[in-house]
Amino acid sequence: MAKRLTLYIMIGLAAGIVLGLSLNAYFDDGTPASAAKLSEIAGYFSIVTTIFLRLIKMIIAPLVFATLVAGIAHMGDTAALGRIGGRAVAWFIVASLVSLTLGLILVNGFQPGVGLNFPLPATNESSGVEQAAFNLTNFFTHIFPASGIEAMAKNEILQIVVFSIFIGVAITAVGEKAAPLVRGIEALVQVMLTVTNYVMRFAPLAVFAAVTGTLAERGPSIIGNLAYFMGTFYLGIIVLWLLLIGVCYAIVGRRTTLLVRYIREPLLLAFSTASSEAAYPRTLEALDKFGVPPRIASFVLPLGYSFNLDGSMIYMTFATIFIAQAYGIDLTLWQEITMLLVLMITSKGIAGVPRASLVVIAATLGFFDIPEAGLLLIIGIDHFLDMGRSATNVVGNAVAATVIAKWEGELDPLEPDVILDPHAPAGGGPAYPTQSFAETPKLDSDKRG
Repeated sequence: MAKRLTLYIMIGLAAGIVLGLSLNAYFDDGTPASAAKLSEIAGYFSIVTTIFLRLIKMIIAPLVFATLVAGIAHMGDTAALGRIGGRAVAWFIVASLVSLTLGLILVNGFQPGVGLNFPLPATNESSGVEQAAFNLTNFFTHIFPASGIEAMAKNEILQIVVFSIFIGVAITAVGEKAAPLVRGIEALVQVMLTVTNYVMRFAPLAVFAAVTGTLAERGPSIIGNLAYFMGTFYLGIIVLWLLLIGVCYAIVGRRTTLLVRYIREPLLLAFSTASSEAAYPRTLEALDKFGVPPRIASFVLPLGYSFNLDGSMIYMTFATIFIAQAYGIDLTLWQEITMLLVLMITSKGIAGVPRASLVVIAATLGFFDIPEAGLLLIIGIDHFLDMGRSATNVVGNAVAATVIAKWEGELDPLEPDVILDPHAPAGGGPAYPTQSFAETPKLDSDKRG
């Protein structure tokens, strides 16, 4: 099923490119009327994409809550939770710094904005992106939910994580009396994974609609005008992928190649829909197949979606320095290092903000007296850049969960204690371990407290 779905997504992606460019070539004659017509056509295609992404968001909150609570309940003690959390945060900080630094090095090396010599815009000209300056008070208070129900209704992942941690720890403390509740939550996990399978059947159609609508409205020229900037950014993305996978290979070993194989589908889904959220359920399943215990994957992944957006990190430094180069603004090395630290801090306070990367960049531009209107240079191609960012976020979070499972000594062995997947293709295809929360040890009343 997974291989067929990946094939269908690729077919949808290719068909969307062909149809989108064909519609643009047929209707676009350079007049405002044709632009309006293409925008209307793109709007029709966006209906399909919007419905799919809404269905994905429908899954996220109950899936994060159920998997995280069940995972914590089976950890047996809060010491394990604290240890895993500490390792996850340490990894996220290092990975973010590496991603930001890599973006800084590459944009200074390739200098995609040098020579463009755009005139400085009027000081009151705006990009149209609402700025969200970092506020320490708002950042910390936003982490904690006023209501667990409200957090789920708004898909506030970080707040859902905090709420789930409290529930999971409390269940562990109560012990055997909470066993019926744990069984109910385990059943909810299975139900939500089944719902995920239903929703994912629409993924190829959503990918087709998203790509068709975008290219029909904007055409190939929007890519060509800033092709060098896009090319160097995607080269940076490839370098970051190789770095992340290389680190994983050094820690986990040759088995990393199997991880790359398992995350192909969620990676392609994130890339084609330009949404990390769309890939979350499938990433969770891929990690389970690879052998990352659900209690670790269900804890690290939601945190990663708030704190470990490696693709967004590299883009922030890359795009900010590019805008400065395009306006001929020279930044000193100290200013660039300061910018890196500012982005490191401010990016952690915008989880759940729409177009979060652009919001952070807009705030950072003003901090360094770079015209905010410079965002207009990249907004037109931001969708195509977001595709790479989203796919990179999937790679970064999958690697993070795998490495932390290895550090915990809980990465399930492929051999000899391997449970063959009944749906695996015949003829010697790779076997992988399957694990469910129902297979983990039940709560022991002696481990209370």
